[in-house]
Amino acid sequence: MIEEAVLERERAFVPSVPKSDIVIRTEELWKTYIMGAEEVHALRGVTCEVQRGEYLAIMGPSGSGKSTLMNLIGCLDTPTSGEYWLNGKLVSEMDDDELAHIRNKEIGFVFQTFNLLPRATSLHNVELPLIYNGTPRVQRIEMAKSALTRVDLADRMMHKPNELSGGQRQRVAIARALVNNPSILLADEPTGNLDSQTSQEIMSLFDNLHNQGHTIILVTHEHDIAEHAHRALHILDGRINRDERR
Repeated sequence: MIEEAVLERERAFVPSVPKSDIVIRTEELWKTYIMGAEEVHALRGVTCEVQRGEYLAIMGPSGSGKSTLMNLIGCLDTPTSGEYWLNGKLVSEMDDDELAHIRNKEIGFVFQTFNLLPRATSLHNVELPLIYNGTPRVQRIEMAKSALTRVDLADRMMHKPNELSGGQRQRVAIARALVNNPSILLADEPTGNLDSQTSQEIMSLFDNLHNQGHTIILVTHEHDIAEHAHRALHILDGRINRDERR
């Protein structure tokens, strides 16, 4: 009986590790900025989980904290307090070098402004994450070609960004996000610079990627774009105001 009691106490002090089907877990995430003599609480104790293979939209008005939450999820920033687990790793306690490695291997970023190198071909733009992590040249070229083929740009591999439409540039950015087979695709207003028809084409591509098993987190203020997701987190004043599942 005494041994069982001791074991029970020891188990109580073992930190809980996310289950294998949980790709993201946050616990009481706070982010506070010091603005002169004032403290600005951009996030106020955000706790949530994201299942592997889920399609999630993060929504909220300007200043709500959704961009801050995106930066933390994307390991572009660190929380003031709280825990952030990504794919079983406690990234909230990692240093800058470790975070850079996680960003390269675990997260595929898609930005509103595409963030492509203007003088590089589509193929070279997609290669970049593989160059940074030391993938051999022959292997990375094949991987980049495969990613471009997945987004229907097999015939535009040698084109530079100024030779592509806005929708094609975003497809290059999506291929670059996919090339490392990341744990999550993190898209920040991915249709913000596109017309309505091209926006729907890009969202159809995200739908297809989700159907193939990718975990997608979409940050947007547009309700018609968010409707493609199967779940929506509504952020208000740094807190989760609503968690809707469809």
